[in-house]
Amino acid sequence: MTRYHHLADIIGERIEQGLYNRGQRLPSVRALSVEHGVSISTVQQAYRVLEHRQLITARPKSGYFVCQQHGLPALPEMCRPAQRPVEISQWDLVLQLTRTRSARDVIHLGPGVPDVTATTLKPLRTLMSRVALHPDLRSMHYDELSGSAPLREQIARLIIDSGSHVAPEGIIITTGCHEALSIAIHALCRPGDIVAVDSPSFHGVTQILKGFGMKALEIPTDPLTGISLEALELALEQWPIKAIQLTPNCNNPLGYIMPDAHKVALLTLAQRYDTPIIEDDVYADLAYHYPRPRTIKSFDEDGRVLLCSSFSKTLAPGLRIGWIEPGRYMEQVLHMKYIGTGATATQPQLAIAEFLRQGHYLKHVSRMRARYQLNRDIMTEWVQRYFPAGTRISRPQGGFLLWIELPPAFDTVRLNRQLENKGVQVAVGPIFSASGKYRHCLRLNYANRMTPAIEAAVKCIGETVAQQLEACAKLNPAAETAQDEQ
Repeated sequence: MTRYHHLADIIGERIEQGLYNRGQRLPSVRALSVEHGVSISTVQQAYRVLEHRQLITARPKSGYFVCQQHGLPALPEMCRPAQRPVEISQWDLVLQLTRTRSARDVIHLGPGVPDVTATTLKPLRTLMSRVALHPDLRSMHYDELSGSAPLREQIARLIIDSGSHVAPEGIIITTGCHEALSIAIHALCRPGDIVAVDSPSFHGVTQILKGFGMKALEIPTDPLTGISLEALELALEQWPIKAIQLTPNCNNPLGYIMPDAHKVALLTLAQRYDTPIIEDDVYADLAYHYPRPRTIKSFDEDGRVLLCSSFSKTLAPGLRIGWIEPGRYMEQVLHMKYIGTGATATQPQLAIAEFLRQGHYLKHVSRMRARYQLNRDIMTEWVQRYFPAGTRISRPQGGFLLWIELPPAFDTVRLNRQLENKGVQVAVGPIFSASGKYRHCLRLNYANRMTPAIEAAVKCIGETVAQQLEACAKLNPAAETAQDEQ
């Protein structure tokens, strides 16, 4: 975490606690510099962050003041507990999202892809070329089924930050995190089996369940603390759940980080009902606070947690390099890897291993954390400015995805069709539900630089939302009145 973000959090907490009143002049840049032992530029950057968070405002020749009206937007609401497991739908909407990614005349705010233009990725591109041109032609051959030994060694060192201590031999390299999740589910479950998932959840997982003929049981999820342990316990009592799948750190799409106490309680539940946990940790290295959050795997002592991750969100999705640490399920997972893709591509494995060994990875993710946190504040401010009043917005603690909730009767599928004609695309809410919930929600990506074009796209979305709400109100004025009374 950068010094200016740390300082911004300190001042922001003071404002929220009422230590600085609304409209009150804040300490001068020089005074804060002396008080906290930081440079003047660090204080100035911290104040800029607070301006983007709409907590303070600058007045020419007068200094910085607490905003007269400030406060974070309301959070999305937690869904109701599912009554039964369901067969998965929404494939047509997921396929539509994947097809539109290649359109160059569209501003893509839907796909969950990182910023690949960062200068800190230049060493990786150089290493890719160097590996390809190496005279031993190693990158042109199959590597081990479990993956390149140098990469597995570097990953074992990397995940020490998450609280896990894993031998390189316990790691299997996969073709992205998507394959890691797929072979984990395939190793544990059979057609007709039930898997408990957080809700909303990553659409890739639910589509994996659909492809394998399995059912999902959606568990309500708090936008700040994660999956409801009470609802999960009730589900475990009522249904023969074969596995629990969730993303506890920098969740997709809500962005929360599950508290450690909840992680331990979840693991205790899984032990009581002898249920394996498939943990998706793909965004966790992008947590805004350092050290990065611990995994559920780090508390696991009996090998029931299968930890899945990749470099698709931290480096670049086109590398297609992920990994899984399957614990007690090593043999089953290795067999699924063999009958699936077999050995993973060698060249990117060798390049990433060297990128990690030379220390470039930690420098890169450190810079991207700060960038994404600032982008989150800017995107949140734009949504508050351009979307209708009452819009609910998530508060991501890492990653680069924002979850937005509109009035219950709103239709984001229809919205997306209107937006595509205007050169803008979002990820619609139903794809994050096995049963098609969240039709009134959408997800926005804020990974790229916050340019005027991106702001114009957010404004376009907000205006189109307002137009659709107005049209709905004219067709059903009684519903609008009831909504206002609530």
